[in-house]
Amino acid sequence: MNSSLSPQVKDVTQQIPGDTRTLAAALSRLDALLRAAVSLVKAAGEPVVAADFYRGLEIRPEDAERALAAEPSQPFFKQIHTAPGRRPLAYDVPVFEWLARTFSLAGFDLDVTLLALAPEIDLRYERLYAYLQDDVTRKHPTVDLALNLFASDAGEKLALRSRFAPDAPLQKHALVRIFCEPGMAEPPLLARYIKLDEQITRLVLGQNHLDPRLAGFGCRKLPAPPPALSDFCPLIEERLAALATRSVNDGCSVRLYFEGSGRFEKLRAADAVARAIDAQVLALNLQSATETGRDLSTLLRVAFREAWLGKAVLFLDDADTVRPEVRPACWQVLLELLQIQPGVVILSGTQPWRPCGRPLGVLPVHFGPLDRVAARRAWEAHLKDSDLVIGAPEIDVLADRFRLASDQIADAVACAQSGAKFAARSAANQAEIGFEELCAAARAQNGHALEHLARKVKPGYTWDDLVLPDEQLEQIREVCEQAKHRYRVFDEWGFDRKLSLGKGLNVLFSGPPGTGKTMAAEVIASELKLDLYKIDLSQVVSKYIGETEKNLDRIFSAAQNSNAILFFDEADALFGKRSEVKDSHDRYANIEIGYLLQKMEEYEGIAILSTNVKHHIDEAFLRRMQALVEFPFPEETERRRVWQLAFPNKAPVGPDVDFAALARAVRLAGGNIKNIARLAAFLAAADGGVISMPHLIKASRREYQKLGRMWNENEWRLDRTGTPLE
Repeated sequence: MNSSLSPQVKDVTQQIPGDTRTLAAALSRLDALLRAAVSLVKAAGEPVVAADFYRGLEIRPEDAERALAAEPSQPFFKQIHTAPGRRPLAYDVPVFEWLARTFSLAGFDLDVTLLALAPEIDLRYERLYAYLQDDVTRKHPTVDLALNLFASDAGEKLALRSRFAPDAPLQKHALVRIFCEPGMAEPPLLARYIKLDEQITRLVLGQNHLDPRLAGFGCRKLPAPPPALSDFCPLIEERLAALATRSVNDGCSVRLYFEGSGRFEKLRAADAVARAIDAQVLALNLQSATETGRDLSTLLRVAFREAWLGKAVLFLDDADTVRPEVRPACWQVLLELLQIQPGVVILSGTQPWRPCGRPLGVLPVHFGPLDRVAARRAWEAHLKDSDLVIGAPEIDVLADRFRLASDQIADAVACAQSGAKFAARSAANQAEIGFEELCAAARAQNGHALEHLARKVKPGYTWDDLVLPDEQLEQIREVCEQAKHRYRVFDEWGFDRKLSLGKGLNVLFSGPPGTGKTMAAEVIASELKLDLYKIDLSQVVSKYIGETEKNLDRIFSAAQNSNAILFFDEADALFGKRSEVKDSHDRYANIEIGYLLQKMEEYEGIAILSTNVKHHIDEAFLRRMQALVEFPFPEETERRRVWQLAFPNKAPVGPDVDFAALARAVRLAGGNIKNIARLAAFLAAADGGVISMPHLIKASRREYQKLGRMWNENEWRLDRTGTPLE
């Protein structure tokens, strides 16, 4: 088969109602042939006619004698062939004629097809076949029965065996299935049964329902009408429709690969292609098919022919399931089908299409998050359809901040509505849907792949909680402003054309532990309304060469279009290994750092790196950071502010607590101060319920002990009652 068969597909689909008159005439001719064969069997069984009732249940001595007297390989019913050059039984059935032209079938092949079709129409043929085969259990026609019925002599019978070979048309194109009874170990070819394929049966009978083998993970449907929001990606849809129309008119196949995210846009584009050529869409989810444990190679063959015979556009979703490194055998079957089957086939996957060394002509078409202009239109349209109104600046933020496909935007609006109904106290009391609810719903659309590789952090801090010198606070605000105005700078002002890499926002936080690096990351996430995922690099770095890169690649691959901030903590685990190259491990440590830098440059989102040892990082790495924020050890003024913020408003802080004295005496970072405040609260809860100075002193002593530092009354400048020493 080749692409030139496409016009013939149209011919046969126009006759799908079937021609019952010509088919009935063919079956009448088969009946006449079988009647003559039955007469021969009865004549051979004389003089004991009653023995015919037990035919196949016993082997009599006269049966053995007749078997020995017969000439080897001689057709049992050769007497019924009186005219040389006999035409096939279904010579005037249009569908059979189409089968002969399309699959290069000989007259014998058509007779075998009719022989196998007959029991699908009338079960009386099963009884006739069992009688003629001398076995009541043999209700399907065997290869031997077909040869006995349709061969005129021994030479022809031997020659026709080749029509059942795997490379002969009947089996090559899976028109029939040659099988044996369960439990039979390698029976002769003559003893094997012939079963007509379900698709060919439905084709001949003019039945157009979906093949049962595809039920559960395949569906055939009419293409959806053009959506009202037709301006999302009109250029892609128009070009695909024009390509399909030209190719089908020229009798050529169409092979498309829809790459990336945006399943809604992919299905809609497939519908546009189907509408252009007046076809249906046969959609098959390959991932669902693999989960059922079915033979995927067989399902692919069924799906390709189902789409071809049904004049449908074949849409194979989750095509990554059959990648060569995952399922090499299925991959080869897919390539073979793409090469030989005509029609329009669309594969859909997230990974790029890789050339496979065959002239398939697969055209990759990239799908993904909408650009800012299209995203804004989508938000406006879906909000309007849901009778929701928010301000234009808020819509701009949603379009700028979240990289979503149109179906994800629609789902975000619907989820926000459902959340509002859930939050309502009664059916009559509808909770208001605002900007925050829409941001939360938008965040929920992506990032699920990251949850298995990183820890999602729920931001709990605001700018008021961040205690840093003015210079550092200003730098962190600048980071937020870069993220907010990315569209204006890159798209409107054209900086996007000046950069091939580095379009994301890479930030380095350096400073001693507990100085607020993680808190600052949470503040940025809260300000930008984005999710924050924390990756502990000490867990990513592996002692095995090459494993660190694999771990990093999995993280950045999962982060694509995640609308999330990546916060790499404990970067010292990587940078601490960088040193003068003395052996292969030192050299590989440098390669790992270079790989991290490469992935950060490729990532178009926000990536924050946290390190305690800035001096281990060379200038080449720092040069590729858009911002470098140094978190200093807090001075007394900052420590006092941290002490004040460490206690919630509801906490019962006693009047004897002197934050100024604590800030002066406890020379620890903000993270340690928060630990002290928390322990003091528990001590107070067990001792009267009021947080007082003795609780804070005791908690401070414990924190010092934990850090391995000596306790010194004079250094603390506080006595055990909490009174400052003069």
